[in-house]
Amino acid sequence: MTARLLDGNALAEAILDDLRGRAEALGAKDRRPGLGTILVGDDPSSARYVEMKHEDCAKVGIASVHEQLPADVSQQELEQVIDRFNTDESIDAYLVQLPLPRDLDEEAALLAVDPSKDADGLHPVNLGRLVMGTDGPLPCTPHGIIELLAAYEVPVEGRHVVVIGRGLTIGRPLALLLTMKRAGCNAAVTVVHTGVPRADFVEHVRRGDVVIAAAGQAGLVTADMVKPGAAVVGAGTSFKGRKLLSDVHESVAEVAGWITPRIGGVGPMTRAMLLSNAVIAAERRAGSD
Repeated sequence: MTARLLDGNALAEAILDDLRGRAEALGAKDRRPGLGTILVGDDPSSARYVEMKHEDCAKVGIASVHEQLPADVSQQELEQVIDRFNTDESIDAYLVQLPLPRDLDEEAALLAVDPSKDADGLHPVNLGRLVMGTDGPLPCTPHGIIELLAAYEVPVEGRHVVVIGRGLTIGRPLALLLTMKRAGCNAAVTVVHTGVPRADFVEHVRRGDVVIAAAGQAGLVTADMVKPGAAVVGAGTSFKGRKLLSDVHESVAEVAGWITPRIGGVGPMTRAMLLSNAVIAAERRAGSD
């Protein structure tokens, strides 16, 4: 068996095409969407990720605003920039790029963000809305994964999904979203993590109809751990030198029914959902004017 590729690049381009039309419609009403980013320090990976977000904005016709701060910025100075972004009428949604330098309080910084401008969907208010099943911006990577599975008609509803990892940005909100009674979700979900003994961990993964690895450990999921025909999503990444590595070993492609490529799977979908959150926020503001 050779797995069908879950091509995030192709789907993300289709989503960006849709967003381009919606951004043009808003621009015709003098409500061009705006996305902002705040980057602290000079971490190369974070800097490149922010750069790609603004490249996507240019493709779609979304205005982009960026604030670069030094690594030794104070908490007060960072929160002053956040306050400015909260009140800037040209910014519909924005994010504070994580991780922040250790001397800064990430929780305080995220809490300072206006929930209505939360581009990442990770503000505690918006995570609370997710728990309650009410409307709000969804976390970008979990939302992108669900859209990717739906686009390739991977059966999820009523199936057993195994999420590897319980982090705030992917594993935790993804598991919650997958259990919700909504299209493309409504699954039985098992979350495995470092607290699960190895033998039990493997058995849990092997039972999954869909396996989503978000642990950031290269090659964690191997072919012998995967049910034949299962869908396998590599959402966690790590680096070996400059090479980007997936949580899913390349041998899994010979067993799985669907699989994400090492590059061009979840990443493009995350960025597309970020822009989608910005356009939705702009549409909401335009509707309330």
